[in-house]
Amino acid sequence: MPPDRGNGRGDGNGNGNGDEDAQVIVVGAGPAGSTAALYLARAGVDVLLLEKSAFPRDKVCGDGLTPRAVHQLVRMGVDIDAPGWLRNRGMRWVCGGREVTIDWPALGSYPDFGLTRSRHDFDDILARQARAAGARLRTEVRATGPLTDRIGRIVGVSALAGADKRPRTYRAPLVIAADGASARTALAMGLRRDPQRTIATAGRRYYRSSARTHDPYLELWADLRCSRTGRDLPGYGWIFPLGDGRVNVGLGALPHRDHGPVDLRATLDQWLTRLPHHWGLSEENADSPFRSAALPMGFNRHPQYSRGLLLTGDSAGMVSPWSGEGIVQAMEAGEIAAETAALALLRPGGPRREQALRQYPSEVSRRWGRYYRLGNTAADLILGRYGYRPLLNRHVMSSPALVRALARLLTHVADEPSHDLIDRTLHTLLRVVPARPARRGTPAP
Repeated sequence: MPPDRGNGRGDGNGNGNGDEDAQVIVVGAGPAGSTAALYLARAGVDVLLLEKSAFPRDKVCGDGLTPRAVHQLVRMGVDIDAPGWLRNRGMRWVCGGREVTIDWPALGSYPDFGLTRSRHDFDDILARQARAAGARLRTEVRATGPLTDRIGRIVGVSALAGADKRPRTYRAPLVIAADGASARTALAMGLRRDPQRTIATAGRRYYRSSARTHDPYLELWADLRCSRTGRDLPGYGWIFPLGDGRVNVGLGALPHRDHGPVDLRATLDQWLTRLPHHWGLSEENADSPFRSAALPMGFNRHPQYSRGLLLTGDSAGMVSPWSGEGIVQAMEAGEIAAETAALALLRPGGPRREQALRQYPSEVSRRWGRYYRLGNTAADLILGRYGYRPLLNRHVMSSPALVRALARLLTHVADEPSHDLIDRTLHTLLRVVPARPARRGTPAP
């Protein structure tokens, strides 16, 4: 019988009417999961996409998308000219009383603009795109644990479906865990977080601001102080326009283990007192409560493939240690996981399929290993201790060329082969990072 790809509740977009089988199960319909499901469906794979919530739903995020992320959206067929998307031209960095505005570079590999879109419906758009490609989307289905065979290999998940939490069983020879920072599926399979990797945190709040809602630049502040200690914030603050009368205002912090946690809400409130009154970023214009979330960074969970389970996105700790950006990494990794799974399924179960599946962490390492290894070092030695102020010192802020180079490094936006001097410099910098051999199944971060 062909897979159920209907459009009504209980098939294409509902929580299902009973136990189901598929070739691949994807747990979590965030950017990583929906991207993986979309590319699997395009490859002709019968894929089941399980999401614990109903759409639309909210998520703590800055809502800003770099040109790398825009590139992924275009590849997925998302209509970025539809209402609700706001283009931006680049970034504006503020530090030490100086500000520098830089445009996104005109490269051959990526568009020359970024986007903003609230996560309230961003994930919904991606999930619908996956469903349109043929993925079977099941919302309000909370995966409760892995199903394993006699040798401990994952063969599906158990779940609770719908408002009445009916027990369900979903089976597949491969499972992609894209269930976010909680990483419940990975934890249940014994895949633990690296305790040496610090967990960053981010918090944001929406404000109504007619003065800033159509700003053509993403604004970032690198000279904020922690409210509790007065130290430099080990992170940065942001003001991202949404074009609908609101802005997303927040900050992220990668606290060093010797300095203790950061009170994000108090630090945000302290920062807002520095901003011009006419921007309207005050309590009376707040359009949401303050919300915060963890950012699992720097490949802090491994192995990224084990016993039929592939980890992607926040579940694998793929948030960039340079910038705290996670959406583009999630989408790119979701595509890699889908390609790996689709090719593996062409082989019979056993050693030959395992050989194909073990290419997933190797490919992730090939693309990002050196960049993340260098970023983890920078986070440990500089960003987590002193924040971004040392990188954006007065000499750098006095040179737009240096700020442009730093911005390209932080956002990992560069052409391959090199397009200009900045590209060549960044590629040379990464090539000198040791390509340390990874443990089996693990991309050495």
